[in-house]
Amino acid sequence: MTARIYLDYAATTPLDERVLEAMFPYLRDHWGNPSSLYGEAQEARRGLEGARRSMAEILGAKPQELVFTSGGSESDNLALRGAAYAARRQGRGDHVITTAIEHHAVLHAAERLEEEGFRVTYLGVDGEGFIDLQDLEHAVTDATALVSVMHVNNEVGTIEPIEEAARVVKAKHPRAVFHTDAVQAAGMLDINVDRLGIDMLSLGAHKFYGPKGVGALYVRQRTPIQWQQLGGGQEKNRRAGTENVAGIVGMAKALELAYDELEARNAHARDLRGRLLGEWAEVRQTCPEQCLLLLRVHRRRGDPDRARPRRRRCLQRQRLHERLARAVARPHGAGRAG
Repeated sequence: MTARIYLDYAATTPLDERVLEAMFPYLRDHWGNPSSLYGEAQEARRGLEGARRSMAEILGAKPQELVFTSGGSESDNLALRGAAYAARRQGRGDHVITTAIEHHAVLHAAERLEEEGFRVTYLGVDGEGFIDLQDLEHAVTDATALVSVMHVNNEVGTIEPIEEAARVVKAKHPRAVFHTDAVQAAGMLDINVDRLGIDMLSLGAHKFYGPKGVGALYVRQRTPIQWQQLGGGQEKNRRAGTENVAGIVGMAKALELAYDELEARNAHARDLRGRLLGEWAEVRQTCPEQCLLLLRVHRRRGDPDRARPRRRRCLQRQRLHERLARAVARPHGAGRAG
């Protein structure tokens, strides 16, 4: 059987064997509830808090600023709804700003906030997916409670100027909360929260070779937020529900590996991209034009080696797609479900 080629790493990544090895003790031996007091529970608690410290160090954050969640989508929902409702409760405004190209976790949360009486501004983007910083500045008012701009777009790969955007927002309205969905940036770019100048940041483990079903939300100390999930007092009363200790330990290990190997991984990706484009040039010379999926490459600001593919209609496309599907797993749709 011909080996399949997996190209949809924007949707999910395989679990790193080293991550699985780090998780095993918390699946097999240290299975206690970390909120309890006996020995089994305290072993789980040590794993949980060790993971929190490890991730906080990579983000340049304090451990207590990390809230563990079930994934990137929950983190985005918690950020938007939590910050918006805290602002309303405190009388600081009811205006939210986001972009038209956010992941559905943000867009649908924003739409629900509109239904609940908040005013939402959706910023447009240019032909390469970049926001206009002047448009952002003009959109910010004294009533703006929250701005949410994704770090890397999950469909076309655009790297938004988060550091500059946060600076623009804070200069005009220092009390506005700035959130970034960094699910696609983690493990590829520097996501130090102080350098970025943001108040909240969302992560999902399965984008950087970690397990599915676990994520985190960074919330800067003293950022107003109304916690959404009710129940027990887990995560210091910020997110109810028994923590997924094995998953959290795996997420921390995956993030550690991603940044230990950042340069090598990015160099490998650039090499693969160069080889792909080189082979593609040869294919275009030997295959009929009507049987090809044409690839247009756009350079990304801040990283000239990043590119986005676009599919163009052609004859026999469906037949070609069917043949490709047997050998290649490629992107389809929004590129992120969790």
